[in-house]
Amino acid sequence: MSVDVVTHLNFRGDARAALGFYESVFGGHKVIVTNKDTGNVQNPDEADQVSFGQVSAGNGFRVMAYDVPSHLPWDQGDNAFFVSLRGETAEEITGYWEKLSAGATVVQELGPAQWAPLYGMLKDRFGVTWVVDVVSEYNAS
Repeated sequence: MSVDVVTHLNFRGDARAALGFYESVFGGHKVIVTNKDTGNVQNPDEADQVSFGQVSAGNGFRVMAYDVPSHLPWDQGDNAFFVSLRGETAEEITGYWEKLSAGATVVQELGPAQWAPLYGMLKDRFGVTWVVDVVSEYNAS
């Protein structure tokens, strides 16, 4: 028996754009179900907003997202969560970093770290903070 844990991102009207961006970075297939599709339109201005969305790619990347309806509270927060992206090679991670950094605020430049051959942190153009690194064995001393 196994279980999957998937990051579920909450937005206020930006879920479709964010999912499209992540699909352009990681590839895969995007699925979007709108409030109109589910028959759950409480505000006509939000009919085309995302009720359920995800991007799944063959490389293992998977993220879910939706638009929090205006009648519900939503606060993006400051450090509520980070999305951790770990890859096996510097080439793979550098490619994703270059795409994710478009329009982003870099918190920590991608480079060598004490615990990994490459590590970086950025806040993408949708306000999501990504910690990106190359997997390596860690030997505490």
